[in-house]
Amino acid sequence: MFVTRLISGIVLVAFALLFIISGGDVLLAVMLVLSLIGMFELYRIFNIEKKAPGILGYAACIAYYLDLRFKFCQDNEVIFLSFLILMLAVFVFGYPKFHSHQIMAAFFGLFYVGVMLSFLYQTRMLPEGQFIVWLIFLCSWGCDTCAYCVGVLFGKHKMSPILSPKKSIEGAVGGVVGAGLLTALYCVLISKAFKVDDLNILTLVIIACVGGLISMIGDLAASAIKRNFEIKDYGKLIPGHGGVLDRFDSVIITAPIIFFLANYFY
Repeated sequence: MFVTRLISGIVLVAFALLFIISGGDVLLAVMLVLSLIGMFELYRIFNIEKKAPGILGYAACIAYYLDLRFKFCQDNEVIFLSFLILMLAVFVFGYPKFHSHQIMAAFFGLFYVGVMLSFLYQTRMLPEGQFIVWLIFLCSWGCDTCAYCVGVLFGKHKMSPILSPKKSIEGAVGGVVGAGLLTALYCVLISKAFKVDDLNILTLVIIACVGGLISMIGDLAASAIKRNFEIKDYGKLIPGHGGVLDRFDSVIITAPIIFFLANYFY
């Protein structure tokens, strides 16, 4: 199991390097595919992955990504409002075929997976995005790794005893500090390797620490949904890791945070 997880992790990192360095339409297309797969995994829990609410969710996600690329609408709200109206129409005219929680899940899935994952692409397209985008992974995967190591060594106080008994407050602190230190090291290496003199390291470290703290909420939220429906993994796409939502649960919430903080403060 460990070997499988390790190999899958190496492959994931390799693909992340390839697609994020490429950026542009390549990254946009990859994020759309990941979003659709993640939405499918979430919709499957509510039994709408192949039904009208799910299909409308996929269509809205595709429309949203096309709008990111071609700017058809001045505001994304047009897409979201249209999706909501169509979902309510399906609910009303198909009643009682679908339960209200299925309709709400379809709407939630578009935002939780499709929209929030898109911020990885949007961060990459910022003026300094080729450097800043990696903070998303340092804050999510880096924080998770550091939190695990510190938690194993020093963890005593449970952070969420019922939801995730193995996570500790000490591990959480170690994860946030680790994300900051990894970001500082990353900035120093980038500055030297690419001769980038205008990287505001302190600002990026603070952003990384905030992102690391919030990434834990994303991780625990995804776990909470699984606990509610008594499932181990969202899918089996990634050997040793589960599905897209299992691997990108913290990235989903970290990506928009890094985008907005970097866009505003950096």
